[in-house]
Amino acid sequence: MGYIKSAALEETGYVVLDRYNQELDPKEWLDIEYNDWKSSGDTRFAPLASAFGEIECNGFWNHKPPRTDKDGVWIDSQVEKAPNLVRRAQEPGANVGRCRVIELQPTPYGECLYNLHQDDNNRLNPDGTGWVVRGFFNLTDDKDSFFVLRENRTDPAGEVRIALPAGAQLIIDTQRLWHAATHVGDEPRYCLITSWTSGPELDAYIEKYHGVNKVDSVEVPQDVLEAGYAEQARKDAARAAYYAAKGQVEVQAMSEA
Repeated sequence: MGYIKSAALEETGYVVLDRYNQELDPKEWLDIEYNDWKSSGDTRFAPLASAFGEIECNGFWNHKPPRTDKDGVWIDSQVEKAPNLVRRAQEPGANVGRCRVIELQPTPYGECLYNLHQDDNNRLNPDGTGWVVRGFFNLTDDKDSFFVLRENRTDPAGEVRIALPAGAQLIIDTQRLWHAATHVGDEPRYCLITSWTSGPELDAYIEKYHGVNKVDSVEVPQDVLEAGYAEQARKDAARAAYYAAKGQVEVQAMSEA
């Protein structure tokens, strides 16, 4: 039967929506409670919706009963502090699973490439239902930072680099695409991440905000690119050597983040 997926994401695996006027909203992400949860870099996460409405970040399948990343329970204490963020996550009308704000410390390009990962969005998701994708709303004005998307983790061919000013809005099939952020600057980057179920509601939202599935990549000097490729290869080799020394075979697992 297959899953219900958004046609807008079929070709490239992502869409970029109209930019949001972030200056109109208060900085609610500074008031909510964070967990020291690590994913693709030096990160913390502040959940707004979780499996059972608790301030935790685990995949829904790690709870009892285990289930897919759908029907998240809003956390009252967090919702009270961040009503605008919750409103934005709910605006598409699509089913919401996990919803949280990520705090990412500065991350160079080479470290970003090493951090590239795919998300485990659809574990236990029944065939014939909507495919879970993720929305990324950049909250801070990270003009020199960019999101990196690849079809193949170690192959830069076709790499897409999407700018991350305040109000940048992306929807990505993060189970398909390898992704991570290069964050340039001295202050943390904050971004609202929402798991949405694909279907007519999400399709209408993408159309309403003029989603496009191809954008020009952020220009990066060739020497920075080459240094990044070398750093990724170096760290990958070091990780492989670590597992080999322990007599283990490394498995590149999906992230639960």
